[in-house]
Amino acid sequence: MWVIIALSVFLLILIVTNIRIVSQSNAFVLERLGSYSTTWGTGIHVKLPFIDRIAAQVTLKEQVADFAPQPVITKDNVTMMIDTVIYLQITDPKLYTYGVINPFNAIENLATTTLRNIIGELELDETLTSRDMINNRMRVVLDDATDPWGIKVNRVEVRNITPPKSIQEAMEKQMRAERERRESILKAEGEKQSAILVAEGQKASAILKAEAEKAAVILQAEAAKEAAIREAEGEAQAILSVQKATADGLNMIKSVNADEALIRLKSLDALAKVAEGQATKIIIPSEIQNLAGLVTSVAELAKK
Repeated sequence: MWVIIALSVFLLILIVTNIRIVSQSNAFVLERLGSYSTTWGTGIHVKLPFIDRIAAQVTLKEQVADFAPQPVITKDNVTMMIDTVIYLQITDPKLYTYGVINPFNAIENLATTTLRNIIGELELDETLTSRDMINNRMRVVLDDATDPWGIKVNRVEVRNITPPKSIQEAMEKQMRAERERRESILKAEGEKQSAILVAEGQKASAILKAEAEKAAVILQAEAAKEAAIREAEGEAQAILSVQKATADGLNMIKSVNADEALIRLKSLDALAKVAEGQATKIIIPSEIQNLAGLVTSVAELAKK
């Protein structure tokens, strides 16, 4: 009786101790009699006691491998310290378990040699400005190399590039000189722009002044033209008035039936008024000459 109870308790404890629960993003590698049997995924599993053995518990989450700075030499023989960060993920627990001893150590050594090969092809300036290229090349090389190990390299980041102190001082001097050069260029550009703006302002002022003078001359010419036109119109109006008065006078004479003798007397009267002027030479029409002869004849007869 007690033997059966003890045996039952032993079997129960044995079964309970061989039950395994695999949580999310994890995997168990199971060996049976020393060889690979299967990989347990998420869920509850039971292994055979004394026959099955859990060889490895593997996490499937993305992991970050932060390696210490490594000395590398550039193409122009400058030694610098570079540290990298690798983001990786286990995709095959079996290959990860049986592929290589200490996978992270292997990845670190592989990353160091790859980084030295890449930096050895670049000069100092290219190294400082080609982080993306270095990251991409390292990721491709590491991803291909770690496929047999069941590891996927997602990203590689060069975190720090530390040149020697002497190189840093030289770079600081170079950057200071470059900043001073840019400052001088900007100052010269500002002065040039200022001079151009001043010249353009003077040019615009001269153009406006010339246009104002031109407008004044045009207005003056227009005013003179208008005055001349008005003066000519006044003279024409005066001439028309004189002609009209003359025509009216002739019409009046014609309307009163003045004889030829009266007309000649009027002409003689007008001639007398002309003679009162300062002219030294007077042209007398033939009609008035005949009238003058008639008057003389009448005067002689009166004396007799």
